[in-house]
Amino acid sequence: MDNIVVEGGARLNGVIAISGAKNAALPLMIASLLTDEPLILENVPHLADVELLIRILTNHGVDYHVEGKRHGQNGTEGRTIHFRAGQIVDTIAPYEFVSRMRASFWVIGPLLARMHKARVSLPGGCSIGTRPVDLFIDSLEALGAKMNVDGGYVVAEAPGGLKGATYRFPKVSVGATHVAMMAATLAEGRTELENAAREPEIADLARCLNAMGARISGAGTSTITIDGVAALGGTRHRVLPDRIETGTYAMAVAMAGGDVMLEGAEAGLIESPIAVLRQTGVEIEERNDGIRVARNGAGIRPVDVTTEPYPGFPTDLQAQLMALMTCAEGTSHITETIFENRFMHVQELARLGARINLDGQTAIVEGVPRLKGAPVMATDLRASVSLVIAGLAAEGETTVSRVYHLDRGFERLEAKLGGVGAKIRRVTV
Repeated sequence: MDNIVVEGGARLNGVIAISGAKNAALPLMIASLLTDEPLILENVPHLADVELLIRILTNHGVDYHVEGKRHGQNGTEGRTIHFRAGQIVDTIAPYEFVSRMRASFWVIGPLLARMHKARVSLPGGCSIGTRPVDLFIDSLEALGAKMNVDGGYVVAEAPGGLKGATYRFPKVSVGATHVAMMAATLAEGRTELENAAREPEIADLARCLNAMGARISGAGTSTITIDGVAALGGTRHRVLPDRIETGTYAMAVAMAGGDVMLEGAEAGLIESPIAVLRQTGVEIEERNDGIRVARNGAGIRPVDVTTEPYPGFPTDLQAQLMALMTCAEGTSHITETIFENRFMHVQELARLGARINLDGQTAIVEGVPRLKGAPVMATDLRASVSLVIAGLAAEGETTVSRVYHLDRGFERLEAKLGGVGAKIRRVTV
């Protein structure tokens, strides 16, 4: 098992290349199940979740190959991967796969749309809440599917194919929006999804599906309209840059101090986090080739933030912001409204000397003059990177264990931070 060891006190200066977004790449890969023609995805990040999803897709009959490195391409650039589901050989997604990555449950939409049947394991709970699949089931039932739960599996059937319908999500769900939108592309007639998620990854998937021949409008707004087509074809599509990675490294620079160019980042994807960072006193400069982040000597001002669905402040940056606020000059309030149990990093930050009190779903963070390094344990993907960020400013050495969480969502974290001056290393224990 690997640990990440951080020695605090080093300022960050240089360039960090932003990878393709995991939260966009995964549904795009799953969309390959909708067609028997090749889907070519560029800028796919090197992540454990991507590798696991490739295994899942091949289990369904998807062939894939990775393009070789092109002349002039460096090691930080994402891969180009060709997917082709010429023939679906299995419509079952077993528990052994789905239990390891919740997004693999999303194959239920394309399998049902194309094959008119699917048997997909329930994903079970996770460390940041139960995240039930009722919205997935309800939206697919609205499209005419017969849905049953049997032996821990969701069994879906649509013998005559899916039918267009109007469905209003009772609460915003990114995953259910992805699944319903993919399923509706091959449904007969028009589908309208109301109160849909507005995340950039939803719009990115819609752009790819439209290039494949789908007829989708309104993606990125709360109402998405899909006119079903008989079949989809192949296309080539580039995964958009990772807004969560962008925000994470921006907060790392704010924490450690320095001046870093986040190459390839798109400011339009993280307007709310940029606004919050500017409130803390961090300098943000939006450029054509990325985002420059700098903090040179000034203290960190406290902020009050509530997580919200896009375009609000993302829950996936809540832990990172809390790490930053541990060293703010005053008291901050961070309220989590998306997931329950997403304050598990609080007790680990406290081991570094942070002063954080919980009042329901609000964390009250009293800034301290300095943190001190200590052994800490990652509890989930975003919590683990928050501990690394805190370690950048802590006196002495911080050792983060269970970093397999990090490898699910951050590509070459220690190499990227080390490349801009952080004293960070991975050790095998």
